[in-house]
Amino acid sequence: MTSSRSIPSRRAVLGMAAALVPLAGCAKEKAPEAAPPSGSPSPTPLSASPGSDRHQRLSALERKYGARLGVYALATGTGATVTHRADERFAFCSTFKGMAAAAVLHRRPLSHMDTVVTYTEADLMKHSPVTGKHVATGMTLRQLCDAAVRFSDGTAGNLLLREIGGPGALTAFVRGLGDTVTRMDRIEPAITEATPGDPRDTSSPRAFGTDYQKVVLGNVLAADRRAFLRDLLERNATSAQRIRAAVPRGWTVANKTGTGDYGTLNDIAVVWPAKSASPLLISIMSSKSTKDAAYDQALIAEAAKYVLDTLG
Repeated sequence: MTSSRSIPSRRAVLGMAAALVPLAGCAKEKAPEAAPPSGSPSPTPLSASPGSDRHQRLSALERKYGARLGVYALATGTGATVTHRADERFAFCSTFKGMAAAAVLHRRPLSHMDTVVTYTEADLMKHSPVTGKHVATGMTLRQLCDAAVRFSDGTAGNLLLREIGGPGALTAFVRGLGDTVTRMDRIEPAITEATPGDPRDTSSPRAFGTDYQKVVLGNVLAADRRAFLRDLLERNATSAQRIRAAVPRGWTVANKTGTGDYGTLNDIAVVWPAKSASPLLISIMSSKSTKDAAYDQALIAEAAKYVLDTLG
């Protein structure tokens, strides 16, 4: 089976999102919450963090790097958390790609991942290290998931969105996970604008981190599809200087990064300590106040180190 459709307009996308079954919802921020997909964990409340939920060390990192920093971390074995601006909105940028792959896997059996998707030169984004080499032949959905998750290929991310019905369909997918915060409105490259105060294409560290927790550790995906996604996240090739830089040798990390304007740097990870069966969820998002601000990946690494020290 071959797909050669153009990436849909926003109007078409919103129409398609309404038809997504069994997940329901729409791209509007106040859309009603849909029922969770069959077998998914119970929705986690997404209430605002209390004002006292600030950590001196994380506040110091904000001053050091001139950034706004959001952290939500959970020790799944004990329930202990670290939260810092955990419910504030941040542009998620390319972290959506892991969730887009999960949405594709949720809708179809693993055998469908061998379906070939065709595209043209006009579809190529600036960052297309994998898809740029295969315009003549197209790529399978399996290959597109690999390119989007492991290499953050922008064209691959857009093609996964096209497969599920567009940005609104991804919003519908996370609504089905119990996430009433995350919203996706546009595709690459617009999602990397990350303009402060713009609610489009944003989430919070708690909301998006909890989504990743559910698709990687929960029963949202069938076991074979969940294993496929986890393998891609574990072999991520874009995160050596972020959360992975803080994790001790011998630990396992499954994560997805995101980068955009205004110094936006994100990393969402599930981390398995070497001598513990209980993983940690670490969701870190950050931004700065000027569009061309420098990227300081050490901010993410230092925040992750603090989380690991705190949660033990």
